[in-house]
Amino acid sequence: MMTRARADIGFDDDLDGFDPADWAVGAPPPRRPETGTAQRAAEATGFRSREAKTTTPQAAPAAGAGGAQPRRRRTGRNAQFNLKARPDTIESFCAVADANGWGLGETLEHAVRLLQRDFGGPGNSG
Repeated sequence: MMTRARADIGFDDDLDGFDPADWAVGAPPPRRPETGTAQRAAEATGFRSREAKTTTPQAAPAAGAGGAQPRRRRTGRNAQFNLKARPDTIESFCAVADANGWGLGETLEHAVRLLQRDFGGPGNSG
């Protein structure tokens, strides 16, 4: 039985210049570029960094045509809570959050306190 020759995908070319001594233990590390080289190259090509320039949170611009604001904040809330709801309920929940300037996690905490107050449950003192 005869097999077909495999297609050349170009990896053999890389092996021509490979020297295992370059990877030997104790080989000198490659020379590091000068500090600021990457920053200058990025500025020269018009690259815009996504990293924040300051440590203070700033208001984010409206995202999309609907004007929805991103709801990302550093709050210490780190537990995920997923549930399904009707679209109108979600819209109302977000409207309450937006009207009060709250994040969704903060809005949920307020809602739970009100539910505990009105219907009882753990954390209710009366």
